[in-house]
Amino acid sequence: MKKLVQFRNIVKSFDGQVILKGINLDIYENEFVTLLGPSGCGKTTLLRILAGFLEPDEGSVIYDGVDITALPPHKRDLNTVFQKYALFPHMNVFDNVAFGLNIKKEPKDLITQKVTRMLKLVGLEDYGKRGVSEMSGGQQQRVAIARALVNEPGVLLLDEPLSALDAKLRKEMQRELKKIQQEVGITFIFVTHDQEEALTMSDKIVVMKEGEIQQIGSPTDIYNEPANRYVANFIGASNIVDGTMLDDCKVMFGDKTFECVDRGFAKNEKVDVVIRPEDLDIVPVRDGKLKGIVRSVLFKGVHYETVVETKAGTSIQVKMYVSNDKPVLNEEAHEMMSANDFYLDEDDVEEITDAYIIDRADAQAWNPDNDERISIVRVEHDIKKENGTYPVTFFTAAGTSYTANMIVEDINRAVDEEFGEEIYAVNFFKKVDEIQESMVLDTDLKIWANAVAYDLEDGSPVEITDVEYDFDPETILPGAYTVTFKTLGYEYRVDTTDQTEVGSAVGLTFTPEDIHVMRK
Repeated sequence: MKKLVQFRNIVKSFDGQVILKGINLDIYENEFVTLLGPSGCGKTTLLRILAGFLEPDEGSVIYDGVDITALPPHKRDLNTVFQKYALFPHMNVFDNVAFGLNIKKEPKDLITQKVTRMLKLVGLEDYGKRGVSEMSGGQQQRVAIARALVNEPGVLLLDEPLSALDAKLRKEMQRELKKIQQEVGITFIFVTHDQEEALTMSDKIVVMKEGEIQQIGSPTDIYNEPANRYVANFIGASNIVDGTMLDDCKVMFGDKTFECVDRGFAKNEKVDVVIRPEDLDIVPVRDGKLKGIVRSVLFKGVHYETVVETKAGTSIQVKMYVSNDKPVLNEEAHEMMSANDFYLDEDDVEEITDAYIIDRADAQAWNPDNDERISIVRVEHDIKKENGTYPVTFFTAAGTSYTANMIVEDINRAVDEEFGEEIYAVNFFKKVDEIQESMVLDTDLKIWANAVAYDLEDGSPVEITDVEYDFDPETILPGAYTVTFKTLGYEYRVDTTDQTEVGSAVGLTFTPEDIHVMRK
């Protein structure tokens, strides 16, 4: 097939923000190509550069072998259908469609022939005299398409033209657009954020994210062989879990090893594993490759969307004690100081240092005029390796002091022997303003609670993926609050025609072909 449109290293910025980051893309004759991605990914900007409404900062646009980067829009062999159809409300349907031909001063009889043909193509042959304001959204869209196609462009550009339609009409127009494209035999370039539209109509999908192309391929390729986690999540529903590629055609996930069809990975390479919901089958527990508990069942009309939890994730709770205590002021030395009470495990007592105590207490001294930090030069305490509360006093060189409490208690940890994980955290104390001023509260809560998780087999760290709490950081008051830390659990969504009961134990099965392995 002949290359019709070529984008070469297209870069575009607005107000210092790079919207397109060196786009290279070839589009061929008679293709239906969809630029797919969320708002702000650069898809409409790329379309407007092709149409000539924007100039790239760098790069070139080649059309039919000719560089058209500097060519004005009206001289390009392209027409655009916009999201808001931009029809002329004072004209009827026929005159709207004929507008471009009249501008070109084509003969009246030829205009009539072309307009009549286009109205028949879009199913509006009996609506020529109808005012466009009297027509439905779907009919107006057909008028806009006919007006663009009547000029016989080499490429039709469509900028989210279906977004204003209701769901039923949108599906009808998806079929109509594909039919029209096949009948007129020209290239369509379609922009949308709707993955169903892309899968329904396209010969080729270009998935974009933050100004870069993530994957180019047919709908089947994009759906069945996503290049990365982003594409897999954006195109349809996906079950994505962490895995390890042990060898060609052998992958481990969910703490089990499975046969697959993927090759070319390094031994023991960390990967993402995708299994689509429709590729999973619910079977009796004894027959399952994975085993789990049904957590939810939603009826979707033709199937049940069932969520099966195969691993709950390891979790631990701690208490966060919040106070409104004020710092002490040493007027003579012109210093202020504060510190928090804090918890310790018995095992930590033997290796405790002044630096560690200062850090755990978040002890600070500063000049109240300019907030310049002042060093804490001495720490006094008489801590013992047994449960109890022990005062600790912090001093500056000028004699400013603050006393907090070290509370020694048994280790707070949770162990999941089945999945080989341990998670550890301690209760902690904070002040209201520390909570309210936190920029990354989940991360700070992990640090304050000294929360960590480990693999029991090799001691390697395990990520704490969820932090849950029962307060509003902006309006928090003094008191005791529960904070929960969790490692990653595994849930699989299953699309099935069989109904199961919530809470029942089930097995999940799949074939090697149902597993798709992606590089991280």
